[in-house]
Amino acid sequence: MKNKPCEVRLVPSSSGLIRYFIKDNKPFEACVDNVLATDHCVVLGKGKAKAILTEHLTAALAFCHINSIDIYMSEEEVPILDGSSKIWIEEFKKAGIDKPFMFRPKHYTVSEPVYYLNGKTSVVILPDKELFMSYAVNYDHPEETRRFVNYNTKNSEEIIEARTFGFYRDLKKFQMLGFAQGVTEENTLGFMDDGSYSTTLRSDSEPIKHKMLDLIGDLYLTGVNPLDLKCQILAKEAGHAVHVKVAKILKDKIVECK
Repeated sequence: MKNKPCEVRLVPSSSGLIRYFIKDNKPFEACVDNVLATDHCVVLGKGKAKAILTEHLTAALAFCHINSIDIYMSEEEVPILDGSSKIWIEEFKKAGIDKPFMFRPKHYTVSEPVYYLNGKTSVVILPDKELFMSYAVNYDHPEETRRFVNYNTKNSEEIIEARTFGFYRDLKKFQMLGFAQGVTEENTLGFMDDGSYSTTLRSDSEPIKHKMLDLIGDLYLTGVNPLDLKCQILAKEAGHAVHVKVAKILKDKIVECK
């Protein structure tokens, strides 16, 4: 059942893996090969075990450069908290992220360009001398039509705190299907039919920044932190399903920079 209280315990590990331990089930690795679904969020799992809504926690791991940790959960759904990666990162910093085995200090690139093109949707990853990421959207909302955001160290905090979002008119439909049970004004940004938002934006273009956050979390499932890539990553009107498809292609083309 979704939206049940869930206790999460994060334990340092020297395994070199990000592993989920759900209730009494066998652990499984957080990797692109263990993605079970991408309909409204990323669902990871193996056998009888699964973890729902993993993308914000995975993105927090990426920003903190943690590549080895055990995640124990009392229920299947990762707490949404404030709808971003902000609180996870704050907790990691409180705990101290200074263990040598938690970091991957190397840099990577791609052996050849990676392309995904399907109608209006595209993701392109090209080798470069440094990381450049850009995300473009075209939503039916006056402030989110033909807009884009670029990633840089100056706006990384705004990306980290960018909340999940959706069209307010779709909320009841999703809740009838069992999704979005925990939606509040604090953890979800709603697009209103009159062109406004359900709550105040934390920063300009917050929804696009959340798409960037999702992309970082999803690409981290390759086993290499996308923030360690020396590449251009250009995404347009994509989502979790496309992010994961690209990650499956990307994982076999990542090479260590010489």
